[in-house]
Amino acid sequence: MAQKPSIPKGTRDFSPAEMSKRNYIFNTIKEVYALYGFQQIETPAMENLSTLMGKYGEEGDKLLFKIQNSGDYFRSLTDEELLSRNAAKLASKFCEKGLRYDLTVPFARYVVQHREEIKLPFKRFQIQPVWRADKPQHGRYREFYQCDADIVGSDSLLNEVELLKIIDTVFHKFGISVTIKVNNRKILAGIAEVIGAPDKLVDITVAIDKLDKIGLDAVNKELTEKGLSSEAIEHLQPIFALEGTYLQKLRTMQKFFKESEIGLKGIEETQFIMKTLKQLGLKNKLELDLTLARGLNYYTGAIFEVKANDVAMGSITGGGRYDNLTGIFGMPGISGVGISFGADRIYDVLNQLDLYPKETNTTTKVLFLNLGNKEAVESLKAIESLRKIGVSAEMYPDAVKMKKQMSYANEKNIPFVGIIGDSELQAGKITLKNMVKGTQKLINKQQLLKLFEK
Repeated sequence: MAQKPSIPKGTRDFSPAEMSKRNYIFNTIKEVYALYGFQQIETPAMENLSTLMGKYGEEGDKLLFKIQNSGDYFRSLTDEELLSRNAAKLASKFCEKGLRYDLTVPFARYVVQHREEIKLPFKRFQIQPVWRADKPQHGRYREFYQCDADIVGSDSLLNEVELLKIIDTVFHKFGISVTIKVNNRKILAGIAEVIGAPDKLVDITVAIDKLDKIGLDAVNKELTEKGLSSEAIEHLQPIFALEGTYLQKLRTMQKFFKESEIGLKGIEETQFIMKTLKQLGLKNKLELDLTLARGLNYYTGAIFEVKANDVAMGSITGGGRYDNLTGIFGMPGISGVGISFGADRIYDVLNQLDLYPKETNTTTKVLFLNLGNKEAVESLKAIESLRKIGVSAEMYPDAVKMKKQMSYANEKNIPFVGIIGDSELQAGKITLKNMVKGTQKLINKQQLLKLFEK
């Protein structure tokens, strides 16, 4: 018996029902991006390795899928190199391309390569798969989609406001209640500066993040173990005790930062973003979260993260401001801000909360049964008329038993079945059966079209 075929670990097949749901997610995000003036681009699945290598750190380089050169790539290798079994060195000899690891580095390459054609500020969105040679596990795949939007070539904080409005609009359309968390890299840097421990920024933010989980005493103990002085830890206590609205928190932090220029700048930026959003109005909760510290080696200003309120899950959207996207390709000084929706996690949230529209699972609206050659021709005429007004319709291809054809309609969740048999043919009518209600009526073609035009 032949071995059953399979797919690589960390990849997935998607059924028609799953694709309907995924397309609902992608199309909703696309529509909102377009509504806010973003233009779509696409970049190749594979990039030159020189574009990708060194952009994600040492660990990231290990997770790049490298593509073997075609032809006799061994010809340029010596016996000594082959026998050395040095995987990294050998790969550099016969792999010149790799699958993209994310959409950000290809976007940076795109901006630099097409800088003469691009009008700044440039608002782009991109929805494409990326690949990582990671260890597959639950919720982590080797192939997955990213849904990014970025604005480059502008320092205006109105860009942050617009992106956060996009986040709010998308999740309102999905019907998912979320909390949009906002922080600023400058605030975190200011905290470390004020307490005299700028080199301990990561340790401080990790400890603050554990406050709700392990309590104040345990956090202070951990900071001591990380090498912070008792004076520095004492200086942090007002931050640990922060309560109230975002404005109250910001006022407290202003006092804390009276000697820190970078900290005050972070407060000023955050206050503008949050005040403007409050004036515009949001459907979801907006929260200042000083524990938010994602992408500290990347983001330079505002930081965003989104959590679903009704499902226990990690971040489902994130983003922030970066100062030098294109500097890695020799074009410094291009500031930008971006967001990325986690399509796979949003898919899981919508499934758990059963929030997909009912029509998501429906492709064909009307199935016409095949009851013979003459009847089939008349059915095809009716199908063509429906398709002209934008109604999806199909014909069962084989003149088999009616029970089998009706079963096909049920399995595909087709809501209506059209029947043209001998009696309908003579009367010039169509029997239309509602598969949901179990009712049926005899109508002519004009009545059929009027019914679906509504």
